[in-house]
Amino acid sequence: MKVVIIGGDAAGMSGAMQIVRNNKEAEIIVLEKGEYYSYAQCGLPYYIGGLIEDTDKLIARSRETFQEKYGIDARTLHEAQEINVEKQLVAGKNLDTGDRFEVPYDKLLIATGASPVIPPFKGRELEGVHFLKTIPDAEAIAKDMEEDVLNVTIIGGGYIGLEAAENFAARGKKVRVIDRGERIGRNIYDKEISEKIHEEAEKSNVELIFGETVEEMSGSKRVETIRTNNQEYRADMVVIATGVKPNTAFAEKAGINLHPSGAIIVNPYMETNVRNIYAAGDCATQYHRIKEKDDYLPLGTHANKQGRIAGSNIAGIPKTFKGVTGTSIIKFFDLSVGKTGLSEREAENLGIPCEPLSFTGRSHAGYYPESEPLIIKLLRHRETDMLLGVQVAGKKGVDKRTDVAATALYHRMTIADLENLDLSYAPPFNGVWDPLQQAARRY
Repeated sequence: MKVVIIGGDAAGMSGAMQIVRNNKEAEIIVLEKGEYYSYAQCGLPYYIGGLIEDTDKLIARSRETFQEKYGIDARTLHEAQEINVEKQLVAGKNLDTGDRFEVPYDKLLIATGASPVIPPFKGRELEGVHFLKTIPDAEAIAKDMEEDVLNVTIIGGGYIGLEAAENFAARGKKVRVIDRGERIGRNIYDKEISEKIHEEAEKSNVELIFGETVEEMSGSKRVETIRTNNQEYRADMVVIATGVKPNTAFAEKAGINLHPSGAIIVNPYMETNVRNIYAAGDCATQYHRIKEKDDYLPLGTHANKQGRIAGSNIAGIPKTFKGVTGTSIIKFFDLSVGKTGLSEREAENLGIPCEPLSFTGRSHAGYYPESEPLIIKLLRHRETDMLLGVQVAGKKGVDKRTDVAATALYHRMTIADLENLDLSYAPPFNGVWDPLQQAARRY
């Protein structure tokens, strides 16, 4: 069996390794457009901030390791551009030599990931204007900071924008974030959680600009100013972090069904609508267990799980992807923010009758040293008492509560079930009632 994988990062190589382990006879060819295999994109902001000294530390396995140790034909600078589904061929271009190539397959895994959204800003070609998605992107930013860069403007207040803001500030830069929404994370968090992020930004001297749309970047050769629909700002460097879009243009041409987001629609086995073609990771949909429909949530956790399941199925071992609850966490200076399940806005848009509740607890027993406030937002189904979503913000203990809530959501627990959980307790770690349970008791 000849397996072709398009994309050599999280989903693609998780799939490849499952095939290696479960089907020793399979021939595996990986076509990677870039120069790197299997690296931690989520660590890139921390390389910019200096916490990670070398991008080599972000590489889980090198191309040479995949080739020499696992026998995978791992190619770089090979851009797949076309799929012939009748002949079962992938065609494309070698970006190093310019030559065209064709590779036949018995099974095909599309794991092409996502690329930054490039808004039509004037001046985006100026020096000092960057995206942050790949190792070369991060290295270019780090090198550019050697110039006389004092003022950094980040366009977009999502996960990458906030993490970049923190790490530029750690390098002594004056940081501004411009977001066209009325608050940070309006599509992710509820208002009271967003306000905690705003407070942390103010405390950390990060300027937040809301309700303005960037129109133009200008400068003689290098970016010098940004103009919005409202005013003009000084900028020595700009990072555009306005989201990502799945790399699926060639898949659509092959007749593969796409989600409204542009992601490839897959079933629980990671199969597309085209025979012998699978998809996984940031180019594919994820079934949302709370929304009960396909969604697009491009996160590394999902990519690794989906790639593993696709590879297992290709190798002849049936497995299904059980779906996601939309769990995420972010560190922003001294604040951690976690979310799982639905926000009020998402529930309302889906027509789900919901009842929110906000509660302030403590990270651990209040009498034990260094206890910190913990802001918890619960959302329950008004008719069934089922837990719908949890958001948590604070300095300590956010990860634990987010993961407990994610587990509860995965198993479709009610608020009463949450209250009855047997959670660990000792004064350095918790109170006799966990803050999640304290909040649940207030319904």
